[in-house]
Amino acid sequence: MRPPFFILIVALTIFGAHQTARADARGDDNLEKSRQHWSFQAPQRRDAGRLGNPAWMTKPLDAFVLARLENANLSPNPSADDRVLKRRVSFDLTGLPPDSEQINGVSYEKFVEQLLTSPHFGERWARLWLDVARFAEDQAHIVGDNASLTYPNAWMYRDWVIDAFNKDLPYDDFLRRQLATDLIFPDEKKEFPALGFMGLGPKYYRRGDLAVMADEWEDRVDTLTRGVLGLTVACSRCHDHFFDPIPSEDYYALAGVFASTEMFNKPLDKKQQGDGKQAKKPADASHIVREAKSMRNLPVYERGDVKAPGKKVPRGFLTVLASDGKRLQFDPKTSGRLDLAEALVSRENPLTARVWVNRVWAELFGQPLVATPSNFGALGEKPTHPDLLDDLSVRFMEDGKWSLKWLVREIILSSTYRQSSEAFPAKVAEDPDNKLLWRMNRRRLSIEMWRDALYSASGTLDRSIGGRSFKASDPKSNRRAVYAHVSRLQLDPLLALFDFPDPNLHSASRVETTTPLQKLFLMNNPLVAKQAEALVAHIGKNTDPLNVERSVKRAYEILFARNPEKEELALGSRFLEGNELRDYTQALLNTNEFFWLD
Repeated sequence: MRPPFFILIVALTIFGAHQTARADARGDDNLEKSRQHWSFQAPQRRDAGRLGNPAWMTKPLDAFVLARLENANLSPNPSADDRVLKRRVSFDLTGLPPDSEQINGVSYEKFVEQLLTSPHFGERWARLWLDVARFAEDQAHIVGDNASLTYPNAWMYRDWVIDAFNKDLPYDDFLRRQLATDLIFPDEKKEFPALGFMGLGPKYYRRGDLAVMADEWEDRVDTLTRGVLGLTVACSRCHDHFFDPIPSEDYYALAGVFASTEMFNKPLDKKQQGDGKQAKKPADASHIVREAKSMRNLPVYERGDVKAPGKKVPRGFLTVLASDGKRLQFDPKTSGRLDLAEALVSRENPLTARVWVNRVWAELFGQPLVATPSNFGALGEKPTHPDLLDDLSVRFMEDGKWSLKWLVREIILSSTYRQSSEAFPAKVAEDPDNKLLWRMNRRRLSIEMWRDALYSASGTLDRSIGGRSFKASDPKSNRRAVYAHVSRLQLDPLLALFDFPDPNLHSASRVETTTPLQKLFLMNNPLVAKQAEALVAHIGKNTDPLNVERSVKRAYEILFARNPEKEELALGSRFLEGNELRDYTQALLNTNEFFWLD
């Protein structure tokens, strides 16, 4: 056991280091020094320099990947074969496997354009944003059957996000509308569900209590700043940030925006309107935010304690992102939501485009350029390809006009994206984590993609767009998983089993676990068994000796969009000589090939 004196010395050492970091972060001595961190520098167009094999490149981003590879004496992998590539891009763009008819007789480029215009594009990409926005339909704390704090119509916000991505609403407008569409387009009531970004946040009992309200404000600041800016601003609620140049005054300048806003159950019909013009019941409402009755500048609460208020701070933006080193102050006559939105998407803001480009890159490659997608601060990781991230972010804003579809197209048409995932031993020895991007990463399907693929394979998937939520673990429900009910109180067991993020908090990225319970679910759960039976009907039930090989070939065509290898065909035929076709289909549904993308 360590003596108390030793523990005291360690504690004082850590405290001293924190204090030094705080001084640097605040910029007490030199704000400009604090601003030299890479993420606070404006992204610029970059040049990869002279390359040895420029013929390999198909998109500008390839130059930066190739430069790093050539510097390390590595070469990129050959392109994946047509079937693998089209299966990969189909899941990446729509979250669904391709039909064999889709793959045959169409070029990769034309296939990509078909996928980009599919209404399923919005369904697939909405899930990324819903994770960032900690989308949920109830609260973590519900007493009995008290539904007063729940969100029965949260699906309206989810549908708005899906529609926005399908329409390719520019990302800067996408953010503006979620923060202040009622102020920008006060007469466009159909756009108001966008305000669910903050309107669906956690709510707590005793909501009139200042300490409770302070916790809610922290959630709003944390979700916004980590999700959009990649900064842990909420750390400054109790003290100046230990490592980043974010003083407590900046936190309370932002929190004041949300203190000047109120969550509002907007009636779907005037007949359902009660007190304060709110809906009488949550079930009759769209869950949004609006301007509070009075605007508030918050004091800096010492150590985050609402019983210890200090000086008040005008509502405003982060000091470190101001070109003149002075905090941008918002219109004192409003909450500041619109001013905040404009500050987030300003061309002078070095973070917003970078953070979004990094999230999109991670979705398409299985690993981000910045390994800490929601922390671009001092404790976050540096980008593996800083010039690539800068150049792509600038072109996203300037050439792409903040278009997600432009950004996705730019990436998936690149030679980097089209590489095979084959792990050549010599290259693995040089770069085992594939940080230099010499191959495509093999990726496991998310629970939503896997479930959708399961129903798609059986021919039972309901592909209708939009609508109310359902229970993901219900075998009778055949809608796409993006429409599954998301609960903060008790997450659906299927979603929880396969690594769905905690909807109580902003999610930086998905984690992946491999557990015995997952495999037992695939082998025994009625949901999987029912789809295996439906797949039998999809294939054809006739399994006499003349049609056994045909059944095996049809199963491979449906599940993997390819013909079976000779050995696979022989193995499947032998299996079906003494077993039911349903057992065979369920075995194929349990394979890695069905669960993974090459």
